[in-house]
Amino acid sequence: MVNFQKVCVFCGSNLGYRKVFSDAALDLGQELVKRKMDLVYGGGSIGLMGLVSQTVYNGGCNVLGVIPIALVPIEISGQAVGEVLIVSDMHERKAEMARRADAFIALPGGYGTMEELLEMITWSQLGIHNKPVGLLNIDGYYDSLLGLFDKGVEEGFIKLSARNIVISANTASELIMKMEAYAPSHNQVAPSRNWNIKDPEMANL
Repeated sequence: MVNFQKVCVFCGSNLGYRKVFSDAALDLGQELVKRKMDLVYGGGSIGLMGLVSQTVYNGGCNVLGVIPIALVPIEISGQAVGEVLIVSDMHERKAEMARRADAFIALPGGYGTMEELLEMITWSQLGIHNKPVGLLNIDGYYDSLLGLFDKGVEEGFIKLSARNIVISANTASELIMKMEAYAPSHNQVAPSRNWNIKDPEMANL
């Protein structure tokens, strides 16, 4: 059983065209509150990011937003939610989010959300971290991406054991339960101690 208290959520700065996505963001926020889990996220107060962060914050849990300075006027509308850490660029943002979280969940989103998700999957495969990586597949949004992963296994580019890095479910409660039961089954490319990570805290990823 994996014990995690700080969850990093990757999600869109847009709401999407259908209410099902907003409902899923609210549901995830409520599940985190129910389990007394704190939130680490991209720092925006708009889109799905705003819904998740406001729900967790209103529920009494800690919220940390990590946002590059260039995106502050674009993604923070009005009052920021919880604590905000302003960083220099996207690389620093992802490193801080990864360092401060015990697990990762991706809601529907665009290129940025997928890039963040794929980096955490890759880091797990490489051996940089062994934290659970969850995909909240609302109404089949990520079916094509999951199919691509399966194609990678079929064609010999992704090892079958590494395919199990990605934990997916259709509801927040089911996803978190699966993530709590996660046990890495893949052979890491290199152990975390072999990675040249300057920040000593990052070595404990």
